[in-house]
Amino acid sequence: MRKKVTLACADCGSRNYSTMSSKDQQERLELKKYCGKCSAHTIHRETK
Repeated sequence: MRKKVTLACADCGSRNYSTMSSKDQQERLELKKYCGKCSAHTIHRETK
């Protein structure tokens, strides 16, 4: 089963993306995505 998670920019904190993640995953998801507020590719982390 998969759950919907929101990704937030590590630099500015804006929540730009949402994606699906497996429920049995122990650590938080981290992806390098483009942030329009920072105008750069930054690390985006899974938020609650």
